[in-house]
Amino acid sequence: MVAHAALVGKWRIVESGTWPRDHLDLCGPAFLRIDADGTGEMAFGALCASIDSGFTPSGVDFEWNGADEGDQVTGTGWADLREDGCLEGEIAYDNGDDTSFIGKPWPFSAAC
Repeated sequence: MVAHAALVGKWRIVESGTWPRDHLDLCGPAFLRIDADGTGEMAFGALCASIDSGFTPSGVDFEWNGADEGDQVTGTGWADLREDGCLEGEIAYDNGDDTSFIGKPWPFSAAC
């Protein structure tokens, strides 16, 4: 079981199963931020979104809404804390793309 405090903070999205790194960082460094109350935000590519999450025994599940290239978009996601201290999860657009991702603690090291 993962302590919720281990998930709280800002995570640098460093890898995606769908998009290359230059797309992830299109408008700035890609990230996912999880606050202690379960709210937060994420940004990658042209997406900027707020999240509302619930902690699970292995990580966090979340719903998100925001804008991508000016269009209103929504979706879901999840992230689990790996033994190496990185996040591994998935982000899905409602009626659209989904991708796996890896996140490292911000500021991150090359350890993951």
